[in-house]
Amino acid sequence: MKKFTFKGVLDGFRQSVQPQATRQEQEIQEQLKADHFTLKKTFRHGFPYSPTSFAFDPVQKLLAIGDKSGYIRLLGRPGVDAHAKHEGESECAVLFAQFLVNEGALVTVTADDTIHLWNIRQKTPRIVQSLKFQRERVTCIHLPVGSKWLYVGTEKGNIHVVQIDTFALSGYIINWNKAIEVVRTSHPGAVIALCDNPLDANKLLIAFECGLLVLWDLKAKCAELRWQAAEAVKSLAWHYEGKYFVSSHTDGSICSWPTKPQAKPQSQVCPHAKINKDGNAEKCKPIYKVDLKSSVTGETFTIFSGGMPSEKGSKSNCITVMVGKATTVLEMEHAVCDFITLCENPWPCETQEPYAIAVLLQYDLVLIDLLTPGFPCFESPYPMDLHESPVTCCTYLTDCPSDLVPAFYSVGRTTTSKKSCFSEREWPISGGEWSPASCSYSEIVITGHQDGSLKFWDSGAGTLQILYKLKTAKMFEKPRSHVAHSHPESDNPLAVHLIFLCSESRRLCVAGAMGQVMLFKFRKVESTSEVLVLEIPILYENFDDIYGTSPECDFLTGHQVQKTESSESDKTTECSLKVRFGAQRKPPGFQSQLVCLTTGPNRRNVQVTSLCISSSYGLMAYGTEYGLVIIDIIQKICLLSVACPDLYGAHDPYSRTPKSPKRIENKEEQSRSPSSDQATDAEELQYNCLYVIVWKFFDKLDGTFSRSRSSSMSSIDMSSSESVTCLAFIESYAKRNDILTLVPTLWIGTSFGSILTLFITMPERDVRKSQPVLITINGGPVVRLKGSITSMSFLDSYGSIIPYTFETWRDEKRDNKDRTPTKSSSRTSPTFTPTTANTISNTSVAGGMAGGAAAGGAAGGAAGGAASGTIAVGTPSGTAGGAAGGAAGGSGAATGGGMSSSSASSSGISGSVSTGLETLTDRQYIVIASEKQTKVFDVANQCCINRIQLSEMDFAVKAETITMKDGSCLATYLSNGHLMVHSLPSLKLLLDTDFLPLMELSFQTKCKQGIVDPMLSIWGQQIIVHEDTTQISKIFCFSHKGHGLYMASPTEIQKFTISSEFCQFILEMMGELYTVHEMPEQPKEGFFKGLFGGGAKLLDREELFGEQSGKANRSVARHIPGPTLDQLGQRASTAASEISRAHQLAMERGDKLNLLEERAERMANTAQDFSGTAHQLMLKYKDKKWYQL
Repeated sequence: MKKFTFKGVLDGFRQSVQPQATRQEQEIQEQLKADHFTLKKTFRHGFPYSPTSFAFDPVQKLLAIGDKSGYIRLLGRPGVDAHAKHEGESECAVLFAQFLVNEGALVTVTADDTIHLWNIRQKTPRIVQSLKFQRERVTCIHLPVGSKWLYVGTEKGNIHVVQIDTFALSGYIINWNKAIEVVRTSHPGAVIALCDNPLDANKLLIAFECGLLVLWDLKAKCAELRWQAAEAVKSLAWHYEGKYFVSSHTDGSICSWPTKPQAKPQSQVCPHAKINKDGNAEKCKPIYKVDLKSSVTGETFTIFSGGMPSEKGSKSNCITVMVGKATTVLEMEHAVCDFITLCENPWPCETQEPYAIAVLLQYDLVLIDLLTPGFPCFESPYPMDLHESPVTCCTYLTDCPSDLVPAFYSVGRTTTSKKSCFSEREWPISGGEWSPASCSYSEIVITGHQDGSLKFWDSGAGTLQILYKLKTAKMFEKPRSHVAHSHPESDNPLAVHLIFLCSESRRLCVAGAMGQVMLFKFRKVESTSEVLVLEIPILYENFDDIYGTSPECDFLTGHQVQKTESSESDKTTECSLKVRFGAQRKPPGFQSQLVCLTTGPNRRNVQVTSLCISSSYGLMAYGTEYGLVIIDIIQKICLLSVACPDLYGAHDPYSRTPKSPKRIENKEEQSRSPSSDQATDAEELQYNCLYVIVWKFFDKLDGTFSRSRSSSMSSIDMSSSESVTCLAFIESYAKRNDILTLVPTLWIGTSFGSILTLFITMPERDVRKSQPVLITINGGPVVRLKGSITSMSFLDSYGSIIPYTFETWRDEKRDNKDRTPTKSSSRTSPTFTPTTANTISNTSVAGGMAGGAAAGGAAGGAAGGAASGTIAVGTPSGTAGGAAGGAAGGSGAATGGGMSSSSASSSGISGSVSTGLETLTDRQYIVIASEKQTKVFDVANQCCINRIQLSEMDFAVKAETITMKDGSCLATYLSNGHLMVHSLPSLKLLLDTDFLPLMELSFQTKCKQGIVDPMLSIWGQQIIVHEDTTQISKIFCFSHKGHGLYMASPTEIQKFTISSEFCQFILEMMGELYTVHEMPEQPKEGFFKGLFGGGAKLLDREELFGEQSGKANRSVARHIPGPTLDQLGQRASTAASEISRAHQLAMERGDKLNLLEERAERMANTAQDFSGTAHQLMLKYKDKKWYQL
């Protein structure tokens, strides 16, 4: 006889359920395959973080910026923007950069003492070859215009010469001991600067760290002249005639040295030194760089950075321009890293004609116009001000409504007028070619900043252009400096943490650092009005007794809930944010409608952890670290403010002390008067906070979930409070008296892995502004997962995402003329038919408890709610309303709480009512992703059909369900740096590739020191890890069509794609860096100039530095050849690289075919000529005999 065990019963139950789940999986035909996915980084926008080097090509008009992370950024005309990165050991700071003028090549030097040669003739720059110095550190480089030989100065004081084409080290070397005087007994230090004489290329000027200046004769291999400066040298610059040069020094002085042997400089000036009372010059800061340029008119421009007085309060970060006796000081906002004078003539032996100065700042790029009086700045076409205030969160929207970008652009231009201080001349960096690629959809990036501002960017066609800027700081009073800060975010109280934009209704929700939630509505016209404020607490306390049928609780009849007792901390702590009183001018764009200030225990400001809005329902919900708040944005009242433990009802699955709302006292209404443009809706403000709590739970949970959680998760749960991490409004199935129907629902995900639901009962549309909305809380979780919930999305019966319903946006002018309500729309998939889902057509979905919700006074509502098992408290003003509410509550009790199907239909519920789901088209699935698991849950049948679980060492940082061309999928970014894509609903793995180490995003963490390994840390550090990854998830975004972005640095946005189809078109969207330009002819030595010693003298560097110079020491530097075609083919791991290579081969094949065609045409012409000649010869001798020849 077979032994009966409980395990055997469970196994039999699983076997009986498994075929049904398999059948459901097979019924949805998934179109997405692994070939549809390829991961590739696409475009990079913003300013290079921590720039370290600067270069400019005066012929190609291209700008190169290197940073401390090894990135090279190449900028040309708007749209020409390329970036590349040094790989391997050279993934470090770029110390120097210099173009091969008009050659389509760039030389860079990295901090590992490696020199690289970049080819920029293609759209994607590539390293051709490298040379690594092994014994000496590189301190400076110099490449003369038109030369193929690079001078390299080292820390030991030696100068080496490198051939650019072969990257071979020449045998010619200038040793420091030969450059110094014979009587000198000390080492001169590192080589600071190198510069050849503009008229005599045979003379090389060398500056050593100790202040020694040497004019070296290359042919004679000896020092021609030496000068000793009193202070250390920082830079050198020749006058174009070659008769003298200038040097800048650490004491803020500029010295002029003639090419004659003399001990002291010809002139020495400290441009910014002030004479003190004692008659002595004050000390100045070093002049880091000086440059001399001349114009045809004879004016000499002396341009330098630094040199300002070192006393406190003096100006710093300045660029000084001296023309004749006039001195202009241009103060910069940030520290000056480097500057380059832009000139028309690339040759240094003639007047260069300077027209602009390119200044590389620590956090900006500034171009100064030298041809306009006053030296104004050019208006930059690049998005260099992305980091104007540090970015705290991002939102990436693709496939937006076509009229949204023009609407943002129009209000952005009206609110931000062009500054008159900019130069009227065109942007001088005009290299490359770019034509906007046609894109069938719009892309918008929204960035939230630390100062409370939001920036809306147009990111279509591979560019990033500012559309509109919204400042939330104007809504609040300036915080007092003496207020005690008890909140970790009190230093930046206005910082934006969460953004939610309903692009169809143009309603915007923004959550700040101090728990403030702001609601905005888009308007094209300016208005003046007040801002309504709701102060909402989330309070609860522990009870000594056990839960009964319903918890003992009382509710306040106003907007604000206050405790009866105040501790000492309450007296010293106050909300540091206060909304400004009085009418405020609101420019066109997003105008504030409502501000919610949420507080937790001891009136502390809380963190908003999730945000959601439904314009169709007229509701806004946001979760905090303590609970949930639901706001009616039409009546502008608080519908629900409840702590997380109370969302479970009497069936809390966690072993913790029960909690319930704090017992409170009535207080006068705290809401402030509405704005003038809301005067027509003044009646809706008479309704105050309304709570309807129904303790109800599902009998059927996910049977496959084990109630005992892992030790690691339970340890965290017991040491932290539960927060709401995910919210979603959807019309979902609800079970009432064993009857399934589609009703408006709010799905809630918590940090403990629970999924909860709230039912929303909507009044009819014609009474929507006067009748309250009912919220029904269902006790117990629908499903539970391991780890915090990160995302939720809903699928229809065909596996397509069910989009949200929305109320379409209407112009304000039309709203004033026509106040008739319009029907809501729904962005649904073509397969999601009304017969299967019956989407809400007018946002009016009312339940059988509408009578209880219409309760007038507190007593009437309580009576009606108690009789029906519902606690309903409403506070409309007027005694008549209270009587009506009591009668309505009684009627609700008579019908058993309004749960019967007859009362549901009579209340106007829009949805299908059936006894069961008989067809496949009635199914609805929810995709739930947590930090450790992902589940696909059948909503109607309440069962899990598919699941995946991550390894113990990894967790999901960001997970999102996105739509692709051929279906829907789940994209997940993991803590180990991998990016995974799963199909839906089968959760089949389609892509798993190494993408981005989490350490590269550690700049977003609070400690700024990286992510703590959760496997090597104690639990206290584990919590910090989750806080850090939560912040990282705010700047990492997935979007539809396979696009995504993240903040690669505090100043840069990096976009990427997982779509193989999009990878094929990236090269078409990128601009051409190199274009064919004719090189200006080098000035030739005239007869009279050569006779009298003037004019440029040419130098045969090939003869001097070539094979005749001997062989270089192999131990000095090691040559690293670039990748060959075969190696490139092996390293090409993506489809995009393969397509690029195939495209290049096709172009080469096309060129060869063109040559072959030309040769064939010439042969055909030759053959035709030969045929004609032969024919004429035949006619000539046709009738002649053989003896007549």
